[in-house]
Amino acid sequence: MTIQMSVAVRNAELDAIETAIGPSPIIKLRTGGQPASCATADSGSVLATLNLPSDWLANASAGAKALAGNWEDASADGPGISGHFRIYDSGGSTCHMQGSVTITGGGGDLTLDNTNIATAQDVRVTSFTLTAGNA
Repeated sequence: MTIQMSVAVRNAELDAIETAIGPSPIIKLRTGGQPASCATADSGSVLATLNLPSDWLANASAGAKALAGNWEDASADGPGISGHFRIYDSGGSTCHMQGSVTITGGGGDLTLDNTNIATAQDVRVTSFTLTAGNA
C-alpha cells in the first residue's frame, strides 16, 4: 500500500523546509553535475553566488512551494555553464539542498534565463518549485 497525505500535511512539510534552512540563505550556481548528496564536498566551479531574500519561498499551496522575491546576482563570479546549484544556510557553511540547473523550459530543478554564464553578467533564477510527494 502507498501512504497518502492530505494537502495540509504536504504544505506543512514544505513550509518546514524553509524554516529549517532559515532566512536569507545563499545559493551557489556551479559547473558540472551535482555531488552524490548535500553531505558530499562541493564540486565544480562557482559561477554565481546569490544572497536570497529573507522570505525566499512563497507559502506552500496545493502541495507546492515556489521561489519568492528576486533570486538574482548582479555580477557573476566566473564564466562557465551552470549544471547544478547548492543552497546553504545564511552563513554559507552548511549545504541543505542541491539540484540540477537548466535554461527556462529545460526541466531542471532550478531554471535560469541563461545557463552559459559570463564573468560579471547578471544572473537571474526564473523558476524554482518544491513539490511534496505522497499525494
